[in-house]
Amino acid sequence: MSVGNEPLRLLAVHAHPDDESSKGAPMMAKYLAEGHEVMVVSCTDGSRGDIQNPALLGHPHASRDMAGVRRLEMAEAQRIIGMQHRWLGFTDSGLPEGDPLPPLPWGAFATFPLHQAAAPLVRLVREFRPHVVVSYDENGGYPHPDHIMAHRVAVEAFRAAPLEDEYRDAGEPWEPSKLYYDVPFNVRKYESFHRALLEAGLESPYARWVASATEDDAEGHHPWAARHPVTSQVECGEYFEIRDRALAAHASQVDPDGSFFAVSLELRQRLWPWEDYSLISSSVGYPQDGETETDLFAGLR
Repeated sequence: MSVGNEPLRLLAVHAHPDDESSKGAPMMAKYLAEGHEVMVVSCTDGSRGDIQNPALLGHPHASRDMAGVRRLEMAEAQRIIGMQHRWLGFTDSGLPEGDPLPPLPWGAFATFPLHQAAAPLVRLVREFRPHVVVSYDENGGYPHPDHIMAHRVAVEAFRAAPLEDEYRDAGEPWEPSKLYYDVPFNVRKYESFHRALLEAGLESPYARWVASATEDDAEGHHPWAARHPVTSQVECGEYFEIRDRALAAHASQVDPDGSFFAVSLELRQRLWPWEDYSLISSSVGYPQDGETETDLFAGLR
């Protein structure tokens, strides 16, 4: 627990550079502004990402050195958000396509045995000593092999970091108090955005997603959806502008005219000024039935 004015520490485990900006940047900025310590772990180098920004198609640096581009982009996003950052050191697995799916590339993050992939994260947990760990659910938030593996190593590190008899060469044991899963695809949130855009006479990029999420899709398509209920909402609308700048810093991966920026800053701040999480494990208590936490450090302050 926190003692006096000692800052608390939060560790966010992400698959690729850019994930920290699209998921969690305002929450992290809020806690940093309060004087707490925040660290982001990027499990992979993002080297197999495709250029998602039409303005950068054919960009010579990205074409010959995507990993280098993404390191530069990550450094700028880190500067904007202000958190500490570490690379876990693995190679991007890419997103396989086809039927059947091809095997993942040799040496890619998602191909490693769990004990080997989690070892550097266990060491980092024991060094940074976070009170709170945040990562993805079992589906990875969406089913990218690196997101699923990031979930697995985060859960393994949360479990094993306190145990003296496991990962013996990874430093002194440390027990984080709370584990959260990010809930990026909250149906209520996107329904509210969808309705607001239509009421304003604007096109909504969420129409198909909302229809399939509410089972109105006659073809039976269903979107990526959270597997766990929202237990915790951090109000951080005043930091959404930081999220926008950090996300735009990942220029190779983010289309400035795409769905990430479809809803105006003012509308997001008014309709849904929170980021959503699910509390999975806690040694300091859980919200009462029907209550929603407003602080990931609840029970620790």
